[in-house]
Amino acid sequence: MNPRNGSAALKEARRIVVKVGSSLVTNEGRGLDERAIGEWSRQLAALAAEGREVIMVSSGAIAEGMKRLGWTTRPRELNELQAAAAVGQMGLAQMYETKLREHGMASAQVLLTHADLADRERYLNARSTLLTLLGLRVLPVINENDTVVNDEIKFGDNDTLGALVANLVEADLLVILTDQKGLYSADPRKDPSARFIQEAAAGDAALEAMAGGAGSSIGRGGMITKVLAAKRAAGSGASTVIAWGREPDCLLRLARGEIIGTLLLAPTQKNQARKRWMADHLQLRGAVTVDEGAVAKLRDDGKSLLPIGMTAVEGDFHRGEVIAVRDPRGQEIARGLANYAAAEARLLCRKPSSEIEKLLGYVAEPEMIHRTNLVVTR
Repeated sequence: MNPRNGSAALKEARRIVVKVGSSLVTNEGRGLDERAIGEWSRQLAALAAEGREVIMVSSGAIAEGMKRLGWTTRPRELNELQAAAAVGQMGLAQMYETKLREHGMASAQVLLTHADLADRERYLNARSTLLTLLGLRVLPVINENDTVVNDEIKFGDNDTLGALVANLVEADLLVILTDQKGLYSADPRKDPSARFIQEAAAGDAALEAMAGGAGSSIGRGGMITKVLAAKRAAGSGASTVIAWGREPDCLLRLARGEIIGTLLLAPTQKNQARKRWMADHLQLRGAVTVDEGAVAKLRDDGKSLLPIGMTAVEGDFHRGEVIAVRDPRGQEIARGLANYAAAEARLLCRKPSSEIEKLLGYVAEPEMIHRTNLVVTR
């Protein structure tokens, strides 16, 4: 890939989401790093002064709350983690407000859960709020709402949250600041021949193997989440940079076109906004399994999913909810809005559309998922 393409993508980025990890924000858990937050704030304010729109996704609330509460060991109980987050959010928001104001930048705290983005109306409300703040030249500081979140609705990591925010506001660039230089072809701690990846295509399957794979000790909460976040952000056309957060003037140099860390370029084609929303669901209510003929029609021909192609139904979903479509091997190939609830879908498996009324007593649509409400994911 031509390096100049990457440099141009950085220079031309007008809307930028910056995600910074907890280890950087809290100086490895020792408390909020005032100097580091001040440096990022200075650079963010400078980018805003250039006419760019910037959003910060910041971890660190639980670690800061633990410090304020005098806890030396991370609690296991959910209510204690939520309490620590509530205490820590006060300090986190105050620190960003203070440092950004020193550089003439107003800020706003925005707390999100997956439920906010899974519900279409709340998704649009969140988007409207963020775009309004940007229009007012206010810098949103976003974090997961750890004070109310539980395992069923949490993002899992702020790399994922950063990608979802990039898609939500249709950002041009996602910058993930971490405690590592970027992505290597293998773990450099174990393989001295590991090659540094300066530039690649977001979504390239080989990158996931390089990052250690979803089930490896390297990948669990590490580089794999960043690679997958880049893949997700690419759905809205946002390229991703993974870089060391303490690199001097990192954000400003990236905006000038300097490739720092690993740049994962997004394709120029963007998914439609509604399809991005469907693709960004982290938890799904259910799934339908389809035969190979249906797989070909969905993936290769861009057709709707008809009941006759379905072989099995999982879960308990309602009409209008987002469900997965799986091939005979159980791999997700698409997802979309169900025209029928799970109980009805089970009755429709392997049946032609002409029999829907006889089976259900009514016809909502001849398709289980219409092609306009379906996005291919694999």
